[in-house]
Amino acid sequence: MRVIFIPNPTWGNHLNIFNLAGLSVEYYRYYDAKTRGLDFEGLLEDLGAAPSGAIVVLQACAHNPTGVDPTFDQWEQIRLIVRSKSLLPFFDNAYQLNFPKHFQGFASGNLDSDAQAVRMFVADGDECLIAQSYAKNMGLYGERIGTLCIVCKSEDVARKVKSQVLHVVRAMYLNPPIHGASIVTTILNNSDMYKDWTTELKGMVDRILNMRQQLYEALQARVHIWARSNDNEQVRA
Repeated sequence: MRVIFIPNPTWGNHLNIFNLAGLSVEYYRYYDAKTRGLDFEGLLEDLGAAPSGAIVVLQACAHNPTGVDPTFDQWEQIRLIVRSKSLLPFFDNAYQLNFPKHFQGFASGNLDSDAQAVRMFVADGDECLIAQSYAKNMGLYGERIGTLCIVCKSEDVARKVKSQVLHVVRAMYLNPPIHGASIVTTILNNSDMYKDWTTELKGMVDRILNMRQQLYEALQARVHIWARSNDNEQVRA
């Protein structure tokens, strides 16, 4: 049975999804409750001990549920250990958009900033998987629209992967609904709509950050025990 490593903690449904897929689920350390930050040493140690060929789930930005993300330099160290151990990175991008150009920016409001981690792995020429949702960044919850991007080492590998994906898809849903996909395609391919979307997206992120700042200030003023300086460093939308 193939092993998949997920962060501890992570989105609650990850465990269900991968168990039902027949994978053996293991955890790697991620959040340090004492520092309320990333347990980076523990993360590297656990990934370094993972068996070659294991899958590792990485949340590219706005980590759910902690809101704690690695820095750019830390992502580079993660990439190096993932590649040196021949692990297969599987990015869960619930807060990002279309690979590789149109990243969502839902964490910071900056499209390029939120794309850094994934682009770093893609640029090294090795393989990775990227699962993305359009529900949050385009307000299409009812459409459940998303993509799975599989980066392969060669065209030959890509052809083989595509044939297997089509085999699986045929048994699952055959042809997906087109309405949500058409909306996303229209926005991304129309310069005026794309500009409006990025502006509205930035406004939404700014509103979230402003509410967090107000909450932090209110807690700091009234309930000192709950006022934590790192509240404003968390980026979970």
